Amino acid sequence: MDVKAEDFFLAAKLDMPRDTKVSKVGSNVTLINVMRIPGLNTLGISLARIDYAPLGENPPHTHPRATEILTVLEGTLYVGFVTSNPENKFLSKVLNKGDVFVFPEGLIHFQLNPNPHKPAVAIAALSSQNPGAITIANTVFGSKPAISDEVLANAFQVEKKTVDWLQAQFWEDNQN
Repeated sequence: MDVKAEDFFLAAKLDMPRDTKVSKVGSNVTLINVMRIPGLNTLGISLARIDYAPLGENPPHTHPRATEILTVLEGTLYVGFVTSNPENKFLSKVLNKGDVFVFPEGLIHFQLNPNPHKPAVAIAALSSQNPGAITIANTVFGSKPAISDEVLANAFQVEKKTVDWLQAQFWEDNQN
């Protein structure tokens, strides 16, 4: 009885380009989920506009609660995902305007704009009102408190100084 039209509306301006320079990885994700539109609660759907600078990427990440279907609106994207253990099979494709690709729930995936001169834009639909996003590098090397360099050096089979260098980087979120 307390529901109103505003619970199902957002003037999101998804037709407007987003600033990709605010991110080191050259992308800007504008997520429209239940936190922005309360009426999405229990409906199992959300969406995102993703803007990519030339050579920009949406780095390897996963959605623990959603499958994603991505549609390229402008430009070209190189996309891919890795299946789970033990196969760890890498599946990838170059997408052009109008192409669609599916990333299954929970699998690590990415998108890269391979064009050094032109930006790209995509819309993603996700099968959850709150899909979550776990960016792999941020999670592993930017955790607070930090995961032990001994643990990470052993896991990645690199020297501790390499892990220390990676942990010292400024890990940021491209999700807005």
